[in-house]
Amino acid sequence: MSALNTSISEATGKSFRLDHDQSAGGGCINQASVITGADGRHFFVKWNSARLADMFAAEAEGLATLAEARAIRVPEPVCHGLEDDRCFLVMELLELGGRLDPARFGEGLARMHRHTAEHFGWHRDNTIGATPQINAWRDDWIDFWREQRLGFQIDLAAKRGGGSSLRDAVQAVMDTLPAFFDGYRPVPSVLHGDLWSGNWDADGEGNPVIYDPAVYFGDRETDLAMTELFGGPGQRFYDAYHATWPVDPGYRVRKDLYNLYHLLNHFNLFGGGYAGQSERLATRLLCEVR
Repeated sequence: MSALNTSISEATGKSFRLDHDQSAGGGCINQASVITGADGRHFFVKWNSARLADMFAAEAEGLATLAEARAIRVPEPVCHGLEDDRCFLVMELLELGGRLDPARFGEGLARMHRHTAEHFGWHRDNTIGATPQINAWRDDWIDFWREQRLGFQIDLAAKRGGGSSLRDAVQAVMDTLPAFFDGYRPVPSVLHGDLWSGNWDADGEGNPVIYDPAVYFGDRETDLAMTELFGGPGQRFYDAYHATWPVDPGYRVRKDLYNLYHLLNHFNLFGGGYAGQSERLATRLLCEVR
């Protein structure tokens, strides 16, 4: 693995020669391994097809952007590149599986969200799972969410065979978006972007750790909403977050608006019953504003 060795050597300023490569859990999108060098250094490596090299480049930049907030620990990206017909992303190896303190996690996420930008979006596109995620800078959050989140996903869903009733329901939500933001103006907070329970953990000292991001700057409520979609970190997490930076009362409804994006994406990635879930959620949202 000459390219991998060279990339790590150049990035760290210290010669690296692969000695051992052990497979590790990589989720449903990527393969992963823990590598050990002849000098005893260890790294965590994600692998995928060479055609997805830009996905890893964006992930590395996303991790660095989250780290700039100095609020929650993320694995430090080391380097990324190509090895034959595969691309790789090398990160520091963290010893995960510690006891997560939900209150520290909630406080840390609120502090991370205090790291803001002037506009909504990011300097580059990235991916949500394996789906392209468009992040062109916008001044208006409602336009951003309508066009670059819900609109993009429902166009993909139509190609996936989502059906006209799904498209009609989501389009109706898109047409009424301003009603969900009456009296509420979000700021462009740095977001993890894909903060479900599989993308957080704790290190050996109990520090919260987040990884596998889909970073952009947007309404902080979107991160909070996704923590509730597939099993949350518990009430102490939310109490600590709200104590650090209270959320607007309208979050009760908007969390479904934000999770509609993720349910549509799950349909586009995996198919199955996510189309029906998305349509039912869109219909319920319409009842909130009519």
